[in-house]
Amino acid sequence: MRKSCKNLIVLTFFLIGFINVNSQSNYTDNESIKSLLKKKRSYNKKNETIYKIQLYNGTEGRARNIKQNYMMKFQGVPKLKYEAPEWKVQVGKYYSKIQADRALNKIKEKFSGAIVIRFKK
Repeated sequence: MRKSCKNLIVLTFFLIGFINVNSQSNYTDNESIKSLLKKKRSYNKKNETIYKIQLYNGTEGRARNIKQNYMMKFQGVPKLKYEAPEWKVQVGKYYSKIQADRALNKIKEKFSGAIVIRFKK
């Protein structure tokens, strides 16, 4: 009886594995998933998002200082802009969050307070 129980258990696990593999392949070939992906791509084209890295947000004097420091350490010229009541120093134009995060990792070595900001185009 023990041998037949072991065989039954092995057979059960084999069948479960086989069913899992077949069910996963059914989902990857599903037309509704392809349709949703197509709609998502279309939406992304219409509602494009841009990411920038904000180095600083605060007083004018400190903002100008941060801008100069950035230009000495990295390529590119940060944008200095005023949004009442604070000055902002922003750099870059990234079309994906992953690109912005990669750049942020390098920038944070010198500017620890830097963050990624999202903009709708």
